[in-house]
Amino acid sequence: MPYLLSSVVCSVLVSVLLKLMQRRGIDTAQGIAWNYLAASLLCFALLDPPLASLAAPHAPWPALALLAVLLPGIFLALSASVRAAGIVRTDIAQRMSLVLSLLAAFLWFGERADALRLTGLALGLLAIVLLVLRPRAASAEAEGGWTGWALPLLVLVGYASVDVLLKHIAAAGTPFAASLQVAFIAAFVVMLGVQRVRSARGGPALALPALGYGLLLGALNFGNILFYVKAHRALPDNPAVVFSTMNIGVVVLGTLAGTLLFRERLSRMNLLAIPLAIIAIALIATGL
Repeated sequence: MPYLLSSVVCSVLVSVLLKLMQRRGIDTAQGIAWNYLAASLLCFALLDPPLASLAAPHAPWPALALLAVLLPGIFLALSASVRAAGIVRTDIAQRMSLVLSLLAAFLWFGERADALRLTGLALGLLAIVLLVLRPRAASAEAEGGWTGWALPLLVLVGYASVDVLLKHIAAAGTPFAASLQVAFIAAFVVMLGVQRVRSARGGPALALPALGYGLLLGALNFGNILFYVKAHRALPDNPAVVFSTMNIGVVVLGTLAGTLLFRERLSRMNLLAIPLAIIAIALIATGL
């Protein structure tokens, strides 16, 4: 259980740190770039990835290349969603990506579709609809009317796409740690390229505060993954407990962080999405 709680806290703290960076005027794109440097170093040091496996002829390099582009792209979308829609709606959208992942599992990976999981899928889809509805009085932090619903949806689709890609990579026999190491390094290179383009176009220069926040962001990002993996290893016979506790924990803690720390306002429909999301997670977990 300590591993699970640590994973939940790290996940929510990623959104909290992004929010703090935005409020303090720190360039989040730079922070996201340095995040991948920290994550790749920690992955190499703590997971000892078997990189030799990537030399195999069946190594899924196209999927790994797509993952390297998708990871920083969805992190940028996460940052924009935290700014426009808030931590609560963004974290719930991130966790509700499991609904699309489940749908993909039914359609492409041959998983069984029993009544409980189908009910969870239906409730999850309903929660997504209620989640993206804007409050009547738009938050002062919102960047525009459409961003409040479009960005959480982008986060949802992005994280579901990452999950599908990881399943495809795992099905090809590539060890998780090796694929993670390559993805982190490649994502760092991609973000360095993005920063170079931004600088050439008159964007912000590299700043020391962004480096510090970015390294902390990477530690939290990797910590979320590491503790989640350790939780599964500590409870090998209870994958449903790990899955449901992780996702429900993020929904609950993210809601508390957003409403108590940052005074985020939610409509009644948004609030209704929270228990529906929790029920959907619990029902989907029954099939694990």
